[in-house]
Amino acid sequence: MDKKMFCFQCEQTVGCTGCTGNAGACGKKADTARLQDELTGALISLARAVDGSTAISKRTGQIIIEGLFTTVTNVNFDDASIENMIQKVRVEKERLVPDCSKCQSPCGKTDEYDMQQLWDANEDIRSLKSLILFGIRGMAAYAYHANVLNYEDAEVNRFFCEALFMIGYGESVETLLPTVLKVGEINLKCMALLDKANTETYGIPEPTDVTLTIEKGPFIVVTGHDLRDLQLLLEQTEGKGINIYTHGEMLPAHAYPFLKKFSHLKGNFGTAWQNQQKEFDHLPAPILFTTNCLMPPKSSYADRVFTTEMVAFPGAVHIDEKKDFTPVIEKALELGGYKEDQILTGINGGTKVTTGFGHAAILSHAGTIIEAVKSGAIRHFFLVAGCDGAKPGRNYYTEFVKQTPSDSIILTLACGKFRFNDLELGEIGGLPRLMDMGQCNDAYGAIQVAVALADAFGCSVNELPLSFVLSWYEQKAVCILLTLLHLGIKNIRLGPSLPAFLSPNILNFLVENYGIAPITTPEEDIKALLNHSK
Repeated sequence: MDKKMFCFQCEQTVGCTGCTGNAGACGKKADTARLQDELTGALISLARAVDGSTAISKRTGQIIIEGLFTTVTNVNFDDASIENMIQKVRVEKERLVPDCSKCQSPCGKTDEYDMQQLWDANEDIRSLKSLILFGIRGMAAYAYHANVLNYEDAEVNRFFCEALFMIGYGESVETLLPTVLKVGEINLKCMALLDKANTETYGIPEPTDVTLTIEKGPFIVVTGHDLRDLQLLLEQTEGKGINIYTHGEMLPAHAYPFLKKFSHLKGNFGTAWQNQQKEFDHLPAPILFTTNCLMPPKSSYADRVFTTEMVAFPGAVHIDEKKDFTPVIEKALELGGYKEDQILTGINGGTKVTTGFGHAAILSHAGTIIEAVKSGAIRHFFLVAGCDGAKPGRNYYTEFVKQTPSDSIILTLACGKFRFNDLELGEIGGLPRLMDMGQCNDAYGAIQVAVALADAFGCSVNELPLSFVLSWYEQKAVCILLTLLHLGIKNIRLGPSLPAFLSPNILNFLVENYGIAPITTPEEDIKALLNHSK
């Protein structure tokens, strides 16, 4: 069968093997997928043009970050936008090596890489290169969010070039495997950078109750991860009689002191990204997408979808770098919102959720937690975290949390938490059993908590009564997983299915060296994880 495209970077890839038809499971068309490959090949060419002996310039680094972010799942569906990004990359390469295009004896060093070489490669080489590529795509999103707040790290930027170069040139397991783990190492630095950017800009997150009720009158829904976009929208809507509601991964914004001061930041609308086509259906308000995950809009709300930053969809109004949100504001006033307050609920019927248990908030109770562990009041910690998605089997995470023993603490982050974050699970020693640590990048905070507890008990993280039960969907989950592997974290449960890009040999390596295992049933996994920590 003739393949019109090839993509297997997300968890929902067709048949757990790859999307090859007229469109991917995410909704992107084959032409868009081919353009994303062309963009990636151009980025590899740009990385080849960078002088390895010098630091990468801020300009080059930003272009590479933007290019990688563009190819993350559910970010950009607009062919014209991707073509513009490709041209931007090519112009930058020409600026760096202007003589290459005029050379009478071309060496081919800076030629664009044909991604078909990667997809047709030996399955183990393809697997390792895919881990590198998808890992740096996810990491680029974190670097981008830090950069818009004027925080950057030269080592992080330089590594993007190193990794892209390796994708184009690395041809052995022995040379590629260290780079795979280095993605995890550098991503830890990148998440630390973003944590610093967010907390120094917006303050230390505080435990905060967030209502799910939507008040009558005009409102705007803001989804994605970019706190700066939310800040700018809050500033531009202040005093205009328009309320702002977060959606999906924007929920943790309610915990930041700087953002909490805006009285018209009212609550959270809806649940995780995969429910948007149902939840946004005939919504009497505009939706601003600041990052993924964007799904192709239904006609009932397509006219009220707005994009910004790297997000783009054909026909949707895009707010450019000037950040004039007037079109969004005008649409909110035109639609008028609900006529009466709407008492909405989470998936399990709860009318509020709580967020803001970042590493600073949790570690401020370190003494209480340590004593509770010593006394037996806390027997185990579960980090149940990661992306949500539409494929069957994800109700596993709801049932897992429901069935955890009453003497356990559940830490969570990212959008997978919407499966259970409205549950009332009670408290232990004045601390809620369920604590939302924030967005997916706040995995950095979970790592800091784990390291601090290990130091307090004089043991390794793997010796703690702590289990990692992760759900994945896109490339940010890949770079977080690689960070955990870099840190030597073992016995991770991963689901709802394992990545299609892991070859049998590479998967076996991860199983033998790190104890990674697919999820089974909540009952069996809870029993096994509790027994393992004894």
